[in-house]
Amino acid sequence: MARKSRKNLDNIVVESVNTSPIYNAAGYIRLSVEDNHKKGDSVENQKAIIQNFIEFAPDIKLHDYYVDNGISGTTFERQAFKKMLDDAENGVINCMIVKDLSRFGRSAIDTGYYIEKYLPSIKCRFIAVNDDFDSNGENSGAGVILPLKNMINEAYALDIGRKIKAQQRQAMKSGDYIGARPPYGYLKSPENCHKLIIDPNAAAVVRKIFGLFLANVSVNEIVRRLNEADIITPSHYRKESGLITNENLIGNGSWQTVTVNRILMDGVYIGDMVQGKSRCTLRKQTNVDKSEWIRVENTHEAIISREDFTNTQERLRFLADKSAAKSKTPFTPNIFKGKVFCGHCGGSMHRQREIRKKSGEVYLYCCLSNSRKARGSCVSYIMLEKELINILLTTIHKHADVIVGKALKLRANSAEIETKRKEVTTEITALRQEADKDGRMLKSLYESLASGIITADEYKEMRENYNRKTQEAIARAAELEKWHNDLDAQINEYFDMSDLVENAVNNGITARVVDCLIDKIKIFSDRHIEVEFKFDSGFELIKEAVGNE
Repeated sequence: MARKSRKNLDNIVVESVNTSPIYNAAGYIRLSVEDNHKKGDSVENQKAIIQNFIEFAPDIKLHDYYVDNGISGTTFERQAFKKMLDDAENGVINCMIVKDLSRFGRSAIDTGYYIEKYLPSIKCRFIAVNDDFDSNGENSGAGVILPLKNMINEAYALDIGRKIKAQQRQAMKSGDYIGARPPYGYLKSPENCHKLIIDPNAAAVVRKIFGLFLANVSVNEIVRRLNEADIITPSHYRKESGLITNENLIGNGSWQTVTVNRILMDGVYIGDMVQGKSRCTLRKQTNVDKSEWIRVENTHEAIISREDFTNTQERLRFLADKSAAKSKTPFTPNIFKGKVFCGHCGGSMHRQREIRKKSGEVYLYCCLSNSRKARGSCVSYIMLEKELINILLTTIHKHADVIVGKALKLRANSAEIETKRKEVTTEITALRQEADKDGRMLKSLYESLASGIITADEYKEMRENYNRKTQEAIARAAELEKWHNDLDAQINEYFDMSDLVENAVNNGITARVVDCLIDKIKIFSDRHIEVEFKFDSGFELIKEAVGNE
């Protein structure tokens, strides 16, 4: 076939400039646990439906797929969903496509809010393919239909949730183990994942803990002995076994009193299944009263005899009653909570109280490594809280002139900063106009192809060129907008910190000063401290604005 003439092509393209813009789309896919058995809702099927729709929509280009696998539609706390919203807010995408409304969400109120309020506010188009819904189309005001479908989806999710909970509760009453991971000391049976069998290695540690406690060894001493013997903790043991992969669930590798106490009180070790200790209410895990726990006896092999377990519970109650009988004076508020660490071993410093003859009630910080981990594992020393406050105040005084001076300079440079802001805003506007224009030009290319004015090869080459320019403009605009927002946030935060530093110099250390200004305090045995201030990092844009001095 003869090649079509390109004469007057530029004029024809320009005449079509007012057509619709190109949309950079996110294909959103969600698969919940109950959907795993439905072929029609598989990830592959949802992708195929979205891809097929885009192929027949020349004004839409797929940016990427955002996939939440195994997440319920009743919650919007989903990682991929949040990433998609962030990209929409930053201009990376301006269209969202889902297989149907139920994939987007099953909460009628929240789904309606996002589709009818939030997405239009950030100028993001929304398409539900199978529901024939397009926020830019004639059915964008779906009226009763859209809320009705959302309510049907929500009712379905609630019904499924109730059925799953009912099945789980029945399984508990039957003595089946329904937890994701077996209790420490046990494994799931290879023949039946709802039955427990003894794990010889971990069970030996459980027996050791009960044996020491029944021999009148304190829980603190048991913890120290376990750490001294380099016995791996339950969470790290599960990690080595492949039962835990999330680093946030494995702790610091040292045994703690709370871990030992939990083992000593768990009835699973006498062969009884005790479940239903908590329930999920309004997406929050809450504890259930002990009277409502589901207990089934003799469901698996015991690690501890019933007699030893009974004696253990009696001793625990005796120690608890003894502690409760002591008259207690409440501790003063701990303004350094979670901030003070040992400069030698890195462990948290323990705040404790002493009553002294001369000075009366005093608070001090000490490292517990020697008593909890192993004797000689750290330097033995203490620091009085008053001493810590005085040293910290001196340290803040040294920084005050620099921090306050930089804040003053920042205020003095406000006109220059505002000028820079306006320049950035102007560039963002120009970039978005350029991206919008290129999008319209891209649409006109398709019309030129359909009319036979250009060949398929020319269309492909020019389409790729316009796509590249559009993406570069969108990315640059998003980068500048982020700079703009980050600078404002850093300036406001720095002014707040400057005010707090002045307040600390004039009025002393308070909990708010510590919380807002300090990340970490390290205490050393030679009486010096190292402070990681929040104003030491994270203000790179301000350093650019006022200089690095």
